[in-house]
Amino acid sequence: MSRILIVEDEAIIRSALRRLLERHDYQISEAGSVEEALSLDPKRFDLIISDLRLPGPPGTDLIDAADPVPVLIMTSYASMRSAVEALKQGAVDYIAKPFDHDELIKTVATTLRCHAPTSQEACAPNSAAPQEMIGDCPAMQIVYDRIRKTAPADVTVLVHGESGTGKELVARALHRQSRRANSPLICVNCAAIPETLIESELFGHEKGAFTGASAARTGLVEAADGGTLFLDEIGELPLDAQARLLRVLQEGEIRKVGSVETRHVNVRLIAATHRDLHALSRSGEFRLDLYYRLNVMQIDLPPLREREDDILKIADILLDSACRRHAREGLKLSRAARREIRDYPWPGNVRELENALERGVILAESHLIHPEDLGLATPKPSLNASKPAATALHSVPKDAEEDLSLEDYFQHFVLEHQEQMSETELAQKLGVSRKCLWERRQRLGIPRRKTSRTRTN
Repeated sequence: MSRILIVEDEAIIRSALRRLLERHDYQISEAGSVEEALSLDPKRFDLIISDLRLPGPPGTDLIDAADPVPVLIMTSYASMRSAVEALKQGAVDYIAKPFDHDELIKTVATTLRCHAPTSQEACAPNSAAPQEMIGDCPAMQIVYDRIRKTAPADVTVLVHGESGTGKELVARALHRQSRRANSPLICVNCAAIPETLIESELFGHEKGAFTGASAARTGLVEAADGGTLFLDEIGELPLDAQARLLRVLQEGEIRKVGSVETRHVNVRLIAATHRDLHALSRSGEFRLDLYYRLNVMQIDLPPLREREDDILKIADILLDSACRRHAREGLKLSRAARREIRDYPWPGNVRELENALERGVILAESHLIHPEDLGLATPKPSLNASKPAATALHSVPKDAEEDLSLEDYFQHFVLEHQEQMSETELAQKLGVSRKCLWERRQRLGIPRRKTSRTRTN
């Protein structure tokens, strides 16, 4: 039984962590500060989980004091840079608060496995498919093989796949199996950062570079120096930031916002998108030269609907996790529910499957989850909604109608008419809301028409 020391000054969090870890058969000890942890002799434990901010010395002081025992640092989402600094000081990983129970358990298990004296082979660069990725279908075997061959090569990788297919899991597997595995992996969602802040977040800024820049800050690219930088949704990156990123890839140089000095960085870049970057480059929304720099090696993730042999296996694993989260162990899927899961098209992929199973666990009234608990029934369009869509269909040539799926038709209609129609008019013709139109654009990777002057490079 592995021994874990929790160092956390807030008793509620410490107690919750203890209960969670003890349910997974770990032997737990507690401390409220670094001094208290040192009095317990941290080197006799197999793992230390410590908050970053503690009364007295910070949790990072335990990294050297406990060596070679691995230290996991807990920090809030707002303290991303502090977590990065902790990784540079030797922490094996960080856990963001409020933490997800399943992610925490996975991180703990992986850390213990990789740092156990007899488990070096489990974390070897050439190991097989990573445990976090589930599935044995032929399409996933191709993905695993591409990860195994690409990870040690230290080249830029472009991961392409629909939303919810697990692109970040691929990035983590590539990093874990690479020569940079002991260095930081910095994950950034380009779509989640405001356009006005993206350059500062990625490349840093000097004091006074802009209003509110009261101190110089290190960018996330520099924080990943020596390790791996994962840029999710890179198709949302503004053109100015694309130009700066191109410089990083070409010359290994960054320049902070407001600075005239350049700094050299050694970063492996993994990018991910659900959009067609080559098509975006033709419309001027993505730099073609950056696309070619990114696309040294491409890994295509199959959507869930093309992984029929894996769907129920994934569902069973996700169901077990949901049951543990909601303390409803023993729940099973009825035969009808399994049939529904197998036959559903899953436009939201694994993320949608996980949400459906969570609903099922919450709503199930017996030991079985039934189809109505999953909430997967596709609503039938109302008569009022079907009329505009039917009218719009006349614009599609008759011989093409039979060959178009609903998604093909949607894409065809939007691309053909978006130059002449506003978003409101497009939504009305298709019989959907503006929000639905926007969501489908995102899912299918259909760029919006330009409404303002184009930018020149």
